[in-house]
Amino acid sequence: EEIDLEYSLEDLPKMIDSMMIACDRLKNISTSLRTFSRADQDYKVSFNIHQGIDSTILILKHRLKANEQRPEIEVITNYDNLPQIECFPGQLNQVFMNILANAIDALDESNTGRSFREIKANPNRIIITTSLKDKQVEVKIADNGQGMSESVKQKVFDHLFTTKGVGKGTGLGLAIAQSIVIEKHCGTLDVNSTPDVGTEFVITLPILAQTHS
Repeated sequence: EEIDLEYSLEDLPKMIDSMMIACDRLKNISTSLRTFSRADQDYKVSFNIHQGIDSTILILKHRLKANEQRPEIEVITNYDNLPQIECFPGQLNQVFMNILANAIDALDESNTGRSFREIKANPNRIIITTSLKDKQVEVKIADNGQGMSESVKQKVFDHLFTTKGVGKGTGLGLAIAQSIVIEKHCGTLDVNSTPDVGTEFVITLPILAQTHS
């Protein structure tokens, strides 16, 4: 019993550290969930889109982490010094969620036929870049998956269009994202894609709230 007690006392600092790390993690998840799921008002409010992107990444962490088929998907963020923008935060978070989830799906599909070692040598990667252009902010979300053909690219924002198997996709995610960006925020959502290289979605949003004339 004395030996067990000594062993426990030696481990106590490590246990406390682990508990503190777990508490911090829970706090971060809680904060991210609040940021992501915040209810939108009838009017646009000032919002730090980097917080929205970060909260979305944390919520998708379970899909990014390593599994038996592949190593962890790397997410690289290159954030510019952006002002807050006037928007509907909950809706924009949904846009980030739909595009990032689509990128993860594309990367998982690109891994078909590749070994764990092959994927590790050329890791799955998502790069998120933000910048300030005139009176707009630009968000680029790029993956190094298998890319799209020109015919798929032309249809990617169409309602009910999906390249996923039965039961795996609704074909609504990107159509909804485009509707939110263009109709609700007077922004733009475009896609660039090269087969066997990857896909990039480019979102532009006005800093100040605008309405369609």
